[in-house]
Amino acid sequence: MARCRVVCVAGVGPGDGRTLIELGVTELLARHARRIGVFRPVGRTGGDPVIELLRTRYRVSAPPDLLYGYSYEQAAVIRAEQGADELVRLLVDRLRDLCAHCDAVLVLGTDFSSGTIPDEVALNARLAAEFGALLLPVVGGRKQQAATVVAEVRNAHRVYTDLGCAVVGVIANRVDPQDEQVVSRLLDEQCPVPVFVIPEEPSLRAPTVAEAVAATSAEVLLGDQDGLARLVRGYVFGGAALPRFLAALGEGHLVIAPGDRADLLIGALAAHSAGSPPIAGVLLTLGQPPGEQILRLAERLAPGTPVALTASDSFAAATTLSALKGDVAAADPRKVDAALGHFELHVNTAALAERIALGRVERVTPMMFERELMERARAPRLRDIVLPEGSEERILRAAEVLVRRNVCNLTLLGSPDAIRRRVAELGVDLRLDVERGEREARVRVMDPAASVLHKRFARTYARLRAHKGVTEAQALDIVYDPGYFGALLVQEGLADGMVSGAVHSTAATLRPAFEIIGTAPQVGLASSVFFMCLPDRVLVYGDCAVNPDPNAEQLADIAMRSAGTAARFGIEPRIALLSYSTGDSGRGVDVEKVRKATQIVRALRPDLPVEGPIQYDAAVEPDVALTKAPGSTVAGRATVLIFPDLNTGNNTYKAVQRSAGAVAIGPIMQGLNKPINDLSRGALVEDIVTTVAITAIQAQPGTDG
Repeated sequence: MARCRVVCVAGVGPGDGRTLIELGVTELLARHARRIGVFRPVGRTGGDPVIELLRTRYRVSAPPDLLYGYSYEQAAVIRAEQGADELVRLLVDRLRDLCAHCDAVLVLGTDFSSGTIPDEVALNARLAAEFGALLLPVVGGRKQQAATVVAEVRNAHRVYTDLGCAVVGVIANRVDPQDEQVVSRLLDEQCPVPVFVIPEEPSLRAPTVAEAVAATSAEVLLGDQDGLARLVRGYVFGGAALPRFLAALGEGHLVIAPGDRADLLIGALAAHSAGSPPIAGVLLTLGQPPGEQILRLAERLAPGTPVALTASDSFAAATTLSALKGDVAAADPRKVDAALGHFELHVNTAALAERIALGRVERVTPMMFERELMERARAPRLRDIVLPEGSEERILRAAEVLVRRNVCNLTLLGSPDAIRRRVAELGVDLRLDVERGEREARVRVMDPAASVLHKRFARTYARLRAHKGVTEAQALDIVYDPGYFGALLVQEGLADGMVSGAVHSTAATLRPAFEIIGTAPQVGLASSVFFMCLPDRVLVYGDCAVNPDPNAEQLADIAMRSAGTAARFGIEPRIALLSYSTGDSGRGVDVEKVRKATQIVRALRPDLPVEGPIQYDAAVEPDVALTKAPGSTVAGRATVLIFPDLNTGNNTYKAVQRSAGAVAIGPIMQGLNKPINDLSRGALVEDIVTTVAITAIQAQPGTDG
């Protein structure tokens, strides 16, 4: 097990909300290890929802049977008949088998749900020690005074240390938010290892509409899967007259009303459709469905919003739902994102990674690359990224992920009423009217057509384009365009970057960037790269989107700038300037252009490993490199591939994307004064999330866009 990093998360009792911690630590491991494993030595009989969550999300490839040890009942029998030492030996053997498939394994301590093991803390400690694991104990702080939480943390550290465990830190979870600062201060003074204090977050315990429907044995009359995945943040019981009922509605409330109160059903859905407020759904009671006309009207008012019918009366439904608690599960990716965002907001993941001694690996998987982007985007402060296509569905769904993961602040451009209606229709949770802390990502909505900045931006644009004869009167019309308005927000320092192109052409995105932002000083030309995420590595392709036929000097500039981009995103730059010829095997104008560009790079940046001209196969395949370019430090290991022209680059990236199943992130612009990036019109939600994270990183100090 020496080559496999083993980390154990264990508690001291039930009710500590440990799933949040197990998810967060696995996310941290996934940024540094290619093959992740999870292991539950002793647990409940039947399916383990936490193992299933982690197995699914992190694509654990090890055989599923290796992820489990024994049930509580099986462990008790082995312990009684063969002794505790034999139980531990069997579990160590099982973990060793799992580690053969993994670079890092998270061990999940017992959940204290059975009385068959007399001292679960001692068992967790013994297993952690025998596994050679680094231990992260978790202490539950819900409904505890600050002094009690501090004492429990100190006790947990002492107990596990005395039992021979390598404790790398302690987490106090579900602490009263009002006590977070004082608990942190006291533990910094009194505990010899780092203590991470995570406050209670009620939304993580909120059930989904689907869970409420299942708990009340209700039948879904209207709604879709996205609607059923909405969180229930509270309940409103329909008994009052409509005006008073509407005043009681709140964001995320589940309405519980008798099936014959059509006025309350239609009123609640009309309020939801208007976005004030967006409700979770409606649960009708007494088994009495509304008439067909009412249901058709309800569906038109709020498409996708769940309406369900239960045979229970309102009191019985309320009693059932009051005891219903949600949990983070594989089937609820939105809550998973919220949980990870909450963990990363309150845990110094860089410090924890250092304590666990997680080093970088040379071969970076797409999953590792994307997770590191999310982490880096948050530091040193949250950046503000403008999304001009503010009412587009994919943009809003990406915005929800970015806010839940606390990646950056966002500015959506468009009509506030239209955006709020769209948010309500889609059931996304952007917390538009919720007060957010300084370190918590937030979303603002700006309307270019009604902004007080309109005249100021027109003056700025007219000044910037005066050499083209643009007047202030003309500029007044131009800056209504969201793309131009967004670029001016960035230019004027009112935002840090912009991402567009989900429904607009590349030209519509880049034209405002070139006209308003321009290139950085000492930059010959703006160019672009794609991050090509292959199964076992991430390569940088340039320039596949902007410059049609660069000359040798421009090609050298693209190569050096692309190497800088690679290095800033954690990819060691080894440059291959591509051609149909390798070394001296061919001649021609195109080959000579690449040869000259290579010479320029070597002269200007002797620190950069570069090879050219070189064919693609010799650049990336070690076996081919031995034949075609023996002795080269780049051949067979290239990470930055520079194409001789746009025709070659654009076709190659698309061929690799479609034929090799690579994920292409980009085009990412480089050389602009401030970061503005383009999206493919076919971009998926996850593509948008990644591009926004990259833009936030480019906006950080010392990062050349």
